[in-house]
Amino acid sequence: MRVRLRYTKLGKVRFTSHRDVARLWERALRRAGLPVASTQGFAPRPRLHFGLALSTGHESLAEYLDVDLRDDAAGDVDLAALPAVLTPLLPPGLTVEAAGVSEAGEASLQQAVTQCTWWLDLPGSDPSWLVAEAARLLAAERLPVQRERKGRQVVDDLRPGILDLSVLGPATPVAPERGGPTGDGCIRLEAVLATQPRGIRPSELMGVFSPARPDPVHEGGRVVRARQVISAGGATREPLGLPGAATPAPHAVARAS
Repeated sequence: MRVRLRYTKLGKVRFTSHRDVARLWERALRRAGLPVASTQGFAPRPRLHFGLALSTGHESLAEYLDVDLRDDAAGDVDLAALPAVLTPLLPPGLTVEAAGVSEAGEASLQQAVTQCTWWLDLPGSDPSWLVAEAARLLAAERLPVQRERKGRQVVDDLRPGILDLSVLGPATPVAPERGGPTGDGCIRLEAVLATQPRGIRPSELMGVFSPARPDPVHEGGRVVRARQVISAGGATREPLGLPGAATPAPHAVARAS
């Protein structure tokens, strides 16, 4: 049986790399005594399947992890109790919010997720300028950028991957009690970016603004992955929703279109 976990990565733990987070999960699952299935071979490892990697320094309200359980003991696992069992075994900021069974035959998280919603808190930004820039980017036919691929410089067009841009107004705290930035003096830009066929990083989006801007994290702001979405058969859904509620989002005060 494959169990899907939804968790946050907020506060100081945002400076922990994706590889180190994987090690933290291995330790937490082992300490919880869950019957995690293992790979075969000389050096067996727990069968964990992570979603799209989150850049070091970025935060998230919606990270996902699939865990394969041994068939002989999977029926003994209480899914409803997993968030309360696992969260104390993880560092502050890694909080398990939901657990469920992954649908049989579903593609891996990295293949299934087609878009992500990001909150970019931009220090010292003029809201009117930001609205105008968002409108300019959405109206553009092409947004060429240079990328390195397999050691060669290639030109890609970012425009098809920018699905929506909205200015949400003054940034509000996400979780300052967990050691994260408070958002004071920042304007929040919400960006819906495709992950396929080639994903767009928030830093690349900032690079096509005029003038180009660095990643907000380098300016004292923050970048938060607020939502991940699977698109299939004309419908969209989250890989695993929160019990009884959707992911909260602030009201958009201005939307470029």
